[in-house]
Amino acid sequence: MSSLDVERIETIPLRVPLGRVYKGSHYQMTHRAPVVVRIFTSCGIVGEAYAADEDGSVGEIAKVIDREITPLLIGKDIRNIERCWELTRPTTYDILRDRRIGLIATAAIDTAIWDAIGKSLNEPLWRLWGGYTNELPVIEIGGYYGTGISIEDEIEQVKSRGAVGIKFKVGGLSPAEDAKRVALVRKVGGENFFLMVDANQAWTPREAIIFAELAFDQNIFWFEEPCHWDNDSNSMKDVRLISGLRVCAGQTENSAAGCRDLLSSGAIDVCNFDSSWSGGPTEWRRVAAIAQTYKALMAHHEEPQVAAHLLASIPNGTFLETFHPDRDPVWLNLVANRPPIIDGKIHLTDAPGLGWTLDEDFIKKYRIEN
Repeated sequence: MSSLDVERIETIPLRVPLGRVYKGSHYQMTHRAPVVVRIFTSCGIVGEAYAADEDGSVGEIAKVIDREITPLLIGKDIRNIERCWELTRPTTYDILRDRRIGLIATAAIDTAIWDAIGKSLNEPLWRLWGGYTNELPVIEIGGYYGTGISIEDEIEQVKSRGAVGIKFKVGGLSPAEDAKRVALVRKVGGENFFLMVDANQAWTPREAIIFAELAFDQNIFWFEEPCHWDNDSNSMKDVRLISGLRVCAGQTENSAAGCRDLLSSGAIDVCNFDSSWSGGPTEWRRVAAIAQTYKALMAHHEEPQVAAHLLASIPNGTFLETFHPDRDPVWLNLVANRPPIIDGKIHLTDAPGLGWTLDEDFIKKYRIEN
């Protein structure tokens, strides 16, 4: 095989407005802001990927790639994947800079490297990473506060787009009020509709347990991030053991070591580590292996463009998370050949690497100065 030495790296930061303001328990979003990375190699193969943040820091992420990572990788053979990943890691060490900037920069590079590796071997990443399946059930994330859409209409729309379930926002109201909202979701969705709830770290353990008791009969598949961040590992363990519900967390962890601690302490049943926020597929796959040893399930927080391949590659993968088109116009429009949902699932192809074709018109429209 020809050399895969890095000749140059291109970064393209984008800032894409959402269709409306989306509010969770203690936050709101107005934009999605991905950075597109292209790694050009000496044999002509180009690795291409994007990693997204919610807003604000995409320009800084691109600068970290351009100024700190690129000089380290020029001339390096990307087949030495672990070595390349290790070379990017120091971008996360600056204690005076938001650590996520370096983590997303590393993730974008790591994903683009894997895309190039898949292309060089003419294999899709879902197969290269393990090949457990080529299809995944799809859920949508919804239940945001103040959208003006009734729960009844939202669930019917989710089902009409082909999803088999919803990850529904809670934590913005009292446990009792949110339990009533969840009961309505179950009523409209039906018994075979998958229902997860996500408090985004909104509640005390007592409040989370009260909610769990009130909503227990609604057949909740998992209860995500139920408790405040400052003691969440111990708090989630209490919620898990007392309520009997599966607890999910991991998206706010920055490393495999952090997820290891959640699993070993008995805090979670499902780990939703985010490869785009936390160093890329190389680190995510380490977490998936740890989770398998604890008989825990793996999810992936958002980012379907990489999550699809990662979750399909392993035996303990769960659902592909997507959004209403207004909430993630990037996946909807940047990925020109995203697979349709058929019978509640997406089916990955044999196209090498990630297999995505990025829409150049979309990139030109939302590109910002770097």
